Amino acid sequence: MQFYGIDALIRIICHMLFIYVSFWAMQSIRIEQFFKAHLTNQVRLLIVLFSIVIGYTVSSFFLEFIALCRNLFIVFFQ
Repeated sequence: MQFYGIDALIRIICHMLFIYVSFWAMQSIRIEQFFKAHLTNQVRLLIVLFSIVIGYTVSSFFLEFIALCRNLFIVFFQ
């Protein structure tokens, strides 16, 4: 039962890390200049939502890749 708690903690940390990295990377895109000046809060919210989508997707890929490698390791070295 303790394994599931550690796995959940690792998944949460991984998701948050990749969401932060994608948000940090999206800050370099000057997307605000394509929108009206009075919509800056909405543009920032859009950047946050895109960061969550991109970060979660990359994190899921990374975690799935690690799980597949772990399964291959178990099969070949058992």
